[in-house]
Amino acid sequence: MKKGNLNILIVTIFLCLGMQSIAQKSGHLNFGNLIAMLPETKSADIELESYHKVLIQKSEAMVAKLQEENNNFINDAKSGMLTSAQQSENEAYVLNKEQEILMYQQQIAQLLDQKREELLSPIVKRANQAIKDVAEEEGYIIVFDTSVFNAVLYAMESDDLMPQVKHKLGI
Repeated sequence: MKKGNLNILIVTIFLCLGMQSIAQKSGHLNFGNLIAMLPETKSADIELESYHKVLIQKSEAMVAKLQEENNNFINDAKSGMLTSAQQSENEAYVLNKEQEILMYQQQIAQLLDQKREELLSPIVKRANQAIKDVAEEEGYIIVFDTSVFNAVLYAMESDDLMPQVKHKLGI
């Protein structure tokens, strides 16, 4: 072999070896599915549903109480027991209570969002830490979340880290 060809072969080998050490690993997993698999998520869902029922029951109780009061006002007005000033006061009271009920019903969504955040935040934090641990232990430079629509428009082949992260979480 000529000395020039040997030098080219040596340079090529070093370049190939260097490229392998430069190659960076990427991985992926479906974060939504991971969160759904955790037993804590099922408990959080049950607690959230229970909380939702309590909020709805309170709203229904408010409506029932107002309907009863309104029916009493109507009966008193029909029987002639109320002056026109008292009837006007009762109408204003009913309108005010209706507004309170509507505001509470709108607030239910916010209360549910706050409760969901309170319950899921530690679960998400734990899952993120497990992903970070697996990525660092196995040398991944980036991990894609495949649960987000169009999060990855192009990517070379990557490894699914779901089995390792599930193992790390004990599921």
